[in-house]
Amino acid sequence: MSELIHTFVARGDLAHLALFLWAAAASGALVFTLRELASASRRFDDFIRELSRFNRRASGKSFEDHD
Repeated sequence: MSELIHTFVARGDLAHLALFLWAAAASGALVFTLRELASASRRFDDFIRELSRFNRRASGKSFEDHD
């Protein structure tokens, strides 16, 4: 890694290196955020499904009486 940085420094491409590091960090943050959002959506869907199941049981209806 230090050899790669040395190559960039020797050629004067520090701006490109900084831009690459920023883009890599932003992409990583986006992937993390999307993964967490998908997980939260899945948990919310599970919660709604369980709440619906509870409401059906509490009202005395069976699963077949859904319609």
